[in-house]
Amino acid sequence: MKKFLFFSLIVLILIAILSYALTFTQKIAIGEKVGLIRVEGVILDSTHIIDEIKKYSEDSSIKAVVLRVNSPGGAVAPAQEIYKEIIKLKKLKKVVVSLGAIAASGGYYIACPADKIVANPGTLTGSIGVIMEIPNFSGLLKKIGVETQVIKSGKHKDIASTFKSMTPEERKILQSVLDDVHEQFITAVSDSRGIAFEEVKKLADGRIFTGKKAEELGLVDVLGNLEDAIDLAGEISGIKGEPHVVTKKKKFSLWDILGGSFPEQLIKDSFPAIKLKYMFTL
Repeated sequence: MKKFLFFSLIVLILIAILSYALTFTQKIAIGEKVGLIRVEGVILDSTHIIDEIKKYSEDSSIKAVVLRVNSPGGAVAPAQEIYKEIIKLKKLKKVVVSLGAIAASGGYYIACPADKIVANPGTLTGSIGVIMEIPNFSGLLKKIGVETQVIKSGKHKDIASTFKSMTPEERKILQSVLDDVHEQFITAVSDSRGIAFEEVKKLADGRIFTGKKAEELGLVDVLGNLEDAIDLAGEISGIKGEPHVVTKKKKFSLWDILGGSFPEQLIKDSFPAIKLKYMFTL
């Protein structure tokens, strides 16, 4: 009797394991996949986004990728790095971008190379421009009797010093840098969206647009939400039926309570330097 009960228990365990395995396999096999990548908050670093892009580009079960952008922009170089990786991804998969509450400046920069851009009618987007912020504490320091001594290797080495006013020559130098980066932004939009450079230039004075207006101007393809973007990704990639969405699980931590990028931003703001940004500011 005991042997029978033991044997029955073993059989039940094996059946349970087999059932779980079959169920797990079935869940994986249901529907073809769409990878979902979220870009939220200020873009200060491209590492994690690029890692996700590469992961989905190498996964043959992922037929399309949706990039959900809810960002006012950020630093120039990380935005350009993400832009380049999306171009590479497009050679392998269909890419659709869903614009959230705001996808302005650098947020739009990383969106523009997608196969399709979907925005809500009330999304704030555009802000095609560059901004450089250099604090000047010289007046305050003079009032409290603090003087700085500078030893430098070249006349423009302290061009972004917060302890002095900018000279006309220095302003001209920095303006030329800003103009160059601004032109890069315009070129990226022109090439990606198939709009003449001069036409984009007319819109590239930093102004923002609603999603509805952006669609009229050709900066956005379709009005809709994230679910619409996922459905569109499935449609243009040839997925039959409802696509299975795969996304990276977000780890919850104390930093999430404080706003995600707060610590890194605090460090950056505590040590002033040249801040060249594709950024929409209020």
